Amino acid sequence: MSSVRVLSFNCWGLKYVAKNRKERIRAIAEELAASSYDIIGLQELWVYADYEHVRAKLSDKLRFSKFFRSGAVGAGLALFSRFPILTTSIHPYSLSGAPLDVAGGDWFAAKSAASIVIYHPVLGEVEVFNTHMYARGGEEGPEEHRAHRLVHAWELAKLIRRSAQLRYVIALGDFNSVPTSLPMTILREHACLTDAWVQSHDSLPRPASVLSPQQALSDYGVTADSPLNFYSAGKPLSIATRKQHGKRLDYIFFRHSLKRQSNKGAQSILTATESKVVLTGNVPGYNFSLSDHFGVEATLTISQMEVGDTFHDVESGLLNSMIPPSSESCLSSAALGTTLQALVARYRTSRSQSHFQLIIFVACVCILLAVIVSSVWLPRAWINPIFLFFTVFVSWLGTTMLYSGFIFGHWEVNALTNVIEELEFLRQRGLGASSAVLDST
Repeated sequence: MSSVRVLSFNCWGLKYVAKNRKERIRAIAEELAASSYDIIGLQELWVYADYEHVRAKLSDKLRFSKFFRSGAVGAGLALFSRFPILTTSIHPYSLSGAPLDVAGGDWFAAKSAASIVIYHPVLGEVEVFNTHMYARGGEEGPEEHRAHRLVHAWELAKLIRRSAQLRYVIALGDFNSVPTSLPMTILREHACLTDAWVQSHDSLPRPASVLSPQQALSDYGVTADSPLNFYSAGKPLSIATRKQHGKRLDYIFFRHSLKRQSNKGAQSILTATESKVVLTGNVPGYNFSLSDHFGVEATLTISQMEVGDTFHDVESGLLNSMIPPSSESCLSSAALGTTLQALVARYRTSRSQSHFQLIIFVACVCILLAVIVSSVWLPRAWINPIFLFFTVFVSWLGTTMLYSGFIFGHWEVNALTNVIEELEFLRQRGLGASSAVLDST
């Protein structure tokens, strides 16, 4: 088998919320059944019955699959493979929004990185990661607004680095980040990942404005907020997004195994020879798109290379993944410093929010005590229902503030502290290595 064809697609399949879900899921299943992919990663496939329907349609071609569960409403992640699945796992991120952000819903879904380890006849073990990262924060404003997404990127990068010690890695999904964003920089540089789209297309700087919506898809890999998508019509978008005809949020990455680096003779090398945006049409018989995202596919060609051969991708300035990368992080000091600043800023904001919410909790307790005492002197019987309603409301508010301010507040602060300390350790190690190099010269 000389290549691996991979697809990543956000299905937008949230029950009761996603529009035209049943019609779209049926059409998506038909489209995938007619395709020839080796690996498919789906995001926002929340309903298990929808997963069963897709699995049944794909059973002749992709016999192996896994539906992942996480949080209160599920992870919404599923993986399908032509190759046997050896193991499966799911790693919930330590932070995924706040419990008070009910409209966002990320906290209830417990955003995660799901993975399967498959056995490929040429590559051997390959771990395939599928993820859907935190959506809030957008791309504008201070990096602090995207702190939870930075945590996701850091934790996923660590998982990938650990896996690459033993096997090949493919990482795909909806990363909710444009290519130039800090979370994507962390993934590319710290996890030493190769972007299939960049490798298979000309590495040209993004123009200030793309000529047409179709060019945004074909040349720049735009998968979300495209004017060609039915569900983007009337959606409030930033000036930059409208100017560039959408965003590129969905990716397929890959990395080689470090274990193979020590083997003598030829070793298998992956190269992204083709990638394109797919599933851009409407549901047959209807005027709406298959999802609010388009899909992205990549063809990873397998070749043999003698150990010791090198190839440098001069255009991208990065070591091309035709050779296995070293175990050292390539995360730049600028990216590391900006990430630390953002997480420290979020840490301070979280402490302030937690303190404020606990003050509200104490105030609610005082109000409840006052209500209990004053209820003895109620002048009229008709006031009782009003007092009861008010008491229930204050009790709910106080309980909510206690949970959000104390439990979640400490949860967020501790998670941020862990990542900050890990990044500080990485920076100190980098400074130590630089000092050692200077001392030796």
